Amino acid sequence: MKKVGLLGGTFNPPHIGHLIIANEVRHALGLDEVRLMPASIPPHKSNPSDATPEQRLRMVELAVEGTEGLTVSSFEVDRGGVSFTFETMKQLKEHEPDKEFFFLIGGDMIDMLPKWYKIEELLQLVKFVGVGRPGTIGKTTFPVTMVHIPEIKLSSTLIRQRVQAEGTIRFLVPGKVETFIRMEGLYGN
Repeated sequence: MKKVGLLGGTFNPPHIGHLIIANEVRHALGLDEVRLMPASIPPHKSNPSDATPEQRLRMVELAVEGTEGLTVSSFEVDRGGVSFTFETMKQLKEHEPDKEFFFLIGGDMIDMLPKWYKIEELLQLVKFVGVGRPGTIGKTTFPVTMVHIPEIKLSSTLIRQRVQAEGTIRFLVPGKVETFIRMEGLYGN
C-alpha cells in the first residue's frame, strides 16, 4: 500500500518552512510522497486572503516543482468552499482506497485535536503526524506519530509583511514563488 503524507494549509504564500516540514516527514516515516494541499477556504481563518485559492495553488506548484517526493493536490481548491479535514479525507479515501494517508499537523495543533470536526471518524481515515521541535509539541490521548524537525521561525504572515514593506523575501520562499508574487502584485507590492 502506498504511503501518502498530506500537508494542508492556506499557503499564503508557501515558504521554505513548508517544504522542510514535508521533506523531513517524508524521510522520517518513509512515505512515498507528501502532497501539499492548499485549502480553498480554511475553517480557522477569518480574514479573506490577498491571494485567490488558484493563485495559492499555483505558488505551491512552483514551490515543489522538480522536488522528488513532494507533489501538489488541488483537491480542496477544486471542490471549493470551507475545507474541513474530515470531508477531504472521506472523499480522498473513496477516490484512492489503496493509499494509506498521514495527515501532518503542527505540534502546537495537537492540543486542538479534540475540537476538530468529526475527529473520531477522522481517526478511522488517516494517521496523524505531529511536527515540531522538542518542547513545542502539545499532548494528546489521540494516536499521533511525532516527528521532530529543525526549528524554523518563518511564517506566511512575515513574508506578506515584508512584501508590503517592500522588504526582501529572497531565500524565504522558492525563487519562482517570489517571482510569481511580484508579477501578480500580491500582498500589496
